[in-house]
Amino acid sequence: MLTVNAYAAASPTEPLAPATVERRDLGPRDVLIEIKYCGICHTDIHWVRGDWGAKDYPVVPGHEIAGIVSQVGPEVTRHAVGERVGVGCMVNSCRECGPCQQGEEQYCIKGHILTYGSVDRDGTLTQGGYSTHVVVDQDFVLRIPEGVRLEEAAPLLCAGVTTYSPLTRWGAGPGKNVGVIGLGGLGHVAVKLAKAMGAETTVLSRTLAKKDDGLRLGADHYYATSDPATFEHLAGTFDLIVNTVSAELDVDAYLSLLAVNGTLAIVGATPKFSLDRFSLVRNQRAFAGSQIGGIRTTQQMLDFCAEHGIGAEVEVIPAEKINEAYDRVLASDVRYRFVIDASTLATAP
Repeated sequence: MLTVNAYAAASPTEPLAPATVERRDLGPRDVLIEIKYCGICHTDIHWVRGDWGAKDYPVVPGHEIAGIVSQVGPEVTRHAVGERVGVGCMVNSCRECGPCQQGEEQYCIKGHILTYGSVDRDGTLTQGGYSTHVVVDQDFVLRIPEGVRLEEAAPLLCAGVTTYSPLTRWGAGPGKNVGVIGLGGLGHVAVKLAKAMGAETTVLSRTLAKKDDGLRLGADHYYATSDPATFEHLAGTFDLIVNTVSAELDVDAYLSLLAVNGTLAIVGATPKFSLDRFSLVRNQRAFAGSQIGGIRTTQQMLDFCAEHGIGAEVEVIPAEKINEAYDRVLASDVRYRFVIDASTLATAP
């Protein structure tokens, strides 16, 4: 076993604090990764603070991991020592069910193994990327191309593939109108991706506070949804709208913005929504959901980002500022993703 430094939550009410975690011995198909950066996802906060029900503690969060391969098992063929790699939200699945066979491990019928908070194949609880090293099966390790800086690549392992998946699934591209609800950790990446795919891209945000940022990131248009005139003006406009926010959503209002055969795709953890069936029947609109992406899709996303020079907008922080970063995320005081410098974990108090 390898003992590594980490930051962990001991309970939902205590701040995260320095800790150590045991990593399993390197198996024949395992990859040992020296973590360089790990993004802070809003999901980490929900999980740590028990927003989604009782969890096992202590827990080391983090599923936006970027680093360097430091050792490989004897049967590893996909990765080599010194390679730039990443790990996203999953570290294993059954490999046998229909979704797994189709490269959609996130929909594994038996349930995929999360990067943290899941029971791993050896019966231990998985621990995430707020640490210096991690051991992962080679099949769930992604190659990070040279065209993306590691700190900017880390959030792509969750925020990137979460938005890339619906954009590709519902055909964002030239001649298409794409709306992005929210300009946060997910939304800002969605704007970059949709624009790079060739779609006319519009940000739909509650206010115009981030308009300059939205246009700088590639949006063609930016509207405030707090203005009732916005919905009247944009009625029937979009082929696809991707909702990236976790606030309550008036689905009927946003469905009215879709063109014939348009789709409203939910990727944010929306707690409540209203829906009138006539909002779907009229103009043959669709209301859909999407969850991260499989390993194959995630690699395609990373390659696409490298080709188009896309990385997340990040603020790199030392480990000692993780709790402060959590508070700032909840206050929407980040543009647009906090990323932990894992080298600071080696000297964490």
